[in-house]
Amino acid sequence: MRILWVKVGGLWPLNTGGRLRSFHILRELSRRHRVTLLTTHGPEDDSEGLARNFPPDGRIVSFPYAAPKQGSARFIRGLLRSWASPLPVDLWRWRVPALKRQVCRLIAGREIDLCVADFLAAVPNVPRDASVPVVYFSHNVEHMIWQRLSLVEPQRWRRLLLEVEWRKMRRFEARACAGASLAVAVSERDRDLLAVAAPSGNVAAIPTGVDTTYFAPNGTPEAAKTLVFSGSMDWYPNEDAILYFMAEILPRIRREMPGVTLTIVGRNPRSDLCAAAAHAGMRVTGTVADVRPYLAEGEVYVVPLRVGGGTRLKIFEALAMEKAVVSTSVGAEGLPLVSGEHFLAADDPEAFARTVIRLLCNPGQRRALGMAGRRLVEERFSWPRVASDFEAKCQEAMAIYAR
Repeated sequence: MRILWVKVGGLWPLNTGGRLRSFHILRELSRRHRVTLLTTHGPEDDSEGLARNFPPDGRIVSFPYAAPKQGSARFIRGLLRSWASPLPVDLWRWRVPALKRQVCRLIAGREIDLCVADFLAAVPNVPRDASVPVVYFSHNVEHMIWQRLSLVEPQRWRRLLLEVEWRKMRRFEARACAGASLAVAVSERDRDLLAVAAPSGNVAAIPTGVDTTYFAPNGTPEAAKTLVFSGSMDWYPNEDAILYFMAEILPRIRREMPGVTLTIVGRNPRSDLCAAAAHAGMRVTGTVADVRPYLAEGEVYVVPLRVGGGTRLKIFEALAMEKAVVSTSVGAEGLPLVSGEHFLAADDPEAFARTVIRLLCNPGQRRALGMAGRRLVEERFSWPRVASDFEAKCQEAMAIYAR
């Protein structure tokens, strides 16, 4: 197949779950198919690094583009303009005219057999009347993220804005699913949600994956009373999770186990979060070259997410390193994990704290959970296997389009 892959928001370095998922699937597809990647890069992205690490037979065209940041004059102008548009502002700001022109040119020139719109933000850059099959690759049920943001937002005026935005997101997401030859979700649960939103669409699912060679136990000793969390700290659901943990869960843990600390590993934490974490005796690393040493030293890996969608690669990475994981239901959502066997689920602050304390006091249980998690990801969720599933979905999309 000649595959055109459209991805806005950069792809290198591999510092987010979405980038990891896209890159590993792209790399595997490029071994058997002719892949053209059209993407964008902002000031913090490394387009040359992407070219060095991309398969040599693939083609990359990357356009310089930085989406307006929240609170900026460009963002506010975009917000006002988006109100008269079917696009929610988070998609409006990712329209890239130069990239869309190139997409249209390649499709019109019959240079491709299939187009993949990677994430919902890529969809506005793909023509709705494309003369080739289009696969919409949905890493998250986007409207659910925005709906959950509205539910935890304390300020009324912001809550009202988020209410408008998530409803617009739901409508556009449904149109994207219905308009594609095939929509591919990253979990069975996400597939079911998208199928309900777009009953006329064809929606399928693939699992998420992990590099089980890179993420593996390495014998590093665990640091006593150390918890660890990893994730991009410029993504609001992660920031909300840490602030929630800091205010509601950590004090409960420390009442019984003084000295317990949390290491927060992830790029671009806000200065006020860093200050609050330091005051609470927690460590914030910011961007790191390698997350594995920090994962290895943690006795328990925590995922206190209240907001989110899709699936969390961070949990698979922790399991691959034989870490005991405590997560909310939202954090583990969409992953084929059994609480009590592969991880421990806890949703309210008291239950979360009690579960963490129990694991900190029980190295045998930590070890058993970690080993079960490692076996699971080794057997079922390597990237070659996930990419093979995605490849089959692309072939299915071509068959649907040809009918």
